[in-house]
Amino acid sequence: MKILTKGTYYGSMHAEQQMKGILFSEYNYLTDRTDWHYHENPYFMYVLQGNLYDVNKKRKTACPSGSFLLHNWQEPHFNSKESTHARGFHIEFEKSWFEKNKIDINLWEGSKLIKNPKLHHILAKLYAEFKYADVYSEISSELLLSGLCENIEKERTYLFDKNPPWLGSLIEIIHENKEPFNLKSLSGQLGIHPGHLSRAIPQYFSTTLGDYIRQVKIKKAIDFILSSKKSLFDISYECGFSDQSHFSRTFKRYMGMTPKEFNKRCR
Repeated sequence: MKILTKGTYYGSMHAEQQMKGILFSEYNYLTDRTDWHYHENPYFMYVLQGNLYDVNKKRKTACPSGSFLLHNWQEPHFNSKESTHARGFHIEFEKSWFEKNKIDINLWEGSKLIKNPKLHHILAKLYAEFKYADVYSEISSELLLSGLCENIEKERTYLFDKNPPWLGSLIEIIHENKEPFNLKSLSGQLGIHPGHLSRAIPQYFSTTLGDYIRQVKIKKAIDFILSSKKSLFDISYECGFSDQSHFSRTFKRYMGMTPKEFNKRCR
C-alpha cells in the first residue's frame, strides 16, 4: 500500500503554501480512482468543486462540493471521482505541530465527514486567506487554525453513538432543505414535543435553533460561491434568504466579510 509523504496528493497541484508545521495546498483531481493509500500526516480535505467518494475499510462516503473531511494518517483509503472536474483544498499537519500546540493527536483517529457549519465557516475563512495571501494572512491563519482545532472535538456531537435517534434526523432536515423552519413544524416531523426539543437543541448544538439554521444557510452559500458561477442574487434565493440584503448582512455577521468580498478573495 502506498504511503503519501508530506505534500503528496493525487492530482495536479494548483498552489501551495507552508506555515510553521502546516502545509496548505489546492489540487485539481484528475484520477478517476486512486490506489489504496494512507498519508504520513493527518490533514483536512475541503472539496471545492465536483463529486467524490471517499472509501475506507469501514464505509463509503459521498463527498459532493462543500464536503469537509478529516483524514488521519493511520486510515487506509481510496478516492473515486464522479464528476468531470473536481478540485480540493488541503490543510496538512506535521505531527510536531500537535506537540507544540498541546493538542492530543489521538482525538483525530479515523476519517470523519465534518458537518458542523461553524467549522465550515472557519475552513472557508482559511481558504480565503490562502487565496488572498497578503502580509497578514499568516497570523490570521494561525488564529483560525487554533479555533478550528479547538472546536473539532465538538464534531462528536454528530457522531456520538448515544445521541437520541431524532438528532440525526433533525440535522438532515436542516441541512437538506431551505424552507423556513419553526419549532412546531420540526417537532411534528420528528415526533418530539416542542418543549423537549427547545431544551435539547442548545445541549447538542451549543447554540439556539435559529442561530444553527443561519449557520447552515451560510455554509450552503459558501459552497455555491466556491463551486458554481451563480450570481449572489441567485445564491441568496437558493439558500432561503428573504432578499439579497438580508443575505449580505447575515453572511458578514458569520464570516466577517460580505459575500462579494469573499467571492473576490477566493477568485
